Amino acid sequence: MRLILLGAPGAGKGTQARRISAELGIPQVSTGDILRDHIRRGTELGLRVRGYLDRGDLVPDSLILDIVGDRLGREDCRAGYVLDGFPRTVPQAEGLEALLERMGQRLSAVVALETESEALVRRLSSRWTCAGCGADYNAMAAPVPDRCASCGGVVGQRDDDRAETVRHRLKVYEEQTAPLILHYEGLGRLRRVDGLAPVEVVFRAILATLG
Repeated sequence: MRLILLGAPGAGKGTQARRISAELGIPQVSTGDILRDHIRRGTELGLRVRGYLDRGDLVPDSLILDIVGDRLGREDCRAGYVLDGFPRTVPQAEGLEALLERMGQRLSAVVALETESEALVRRLSSRWTCAGCGADYNAMAAPVPDRCASCGGVVGQRDDDRAETVRHRLKVYEEQTAPLILHYEGLGRLRRVDGLAPVEVVFRAILATLG
């Protein structure tokens, strides 16, 4: 099973990718995790990525594809994988298709977690984090304390979880990433799932679309 999860920030891609990984016994491939791992290990790819990040530049699609290709070529991906956070644009999707063709592989499906922007703003802007241990709190579930119940650290809100920042992230998604849905729909590979349903319901719906 070679699967792509698409969805806006806060749609739950990471949560569902981890559950799919455990259920199907295939690795979750997160480009963010891959980039951080290459940088941490000081690999040639990691050094190239760090150079772009240090200059404040975007990492080129060609380099991202090199990194993804390196990861998908490993032994644990032989039986399949779930891609989380990649591709982000239509050019990246086209590059991925060319890469998979060279590897003799083909995508099984692309699942889009469908959401509504203001619901995501409420979901993301309700997240608070302990500065000490990183514990998460959700203002929609219960009042958020000033101090962490686990370590006593200060609980605050990250800049990228503030409502105005979330709206900007969603705008960027709509401009750059949402066209992927039309791209994969045109290829006949898209499956749509309600991403605002409870986590377990979303998970079961994803598995149902995969047959």
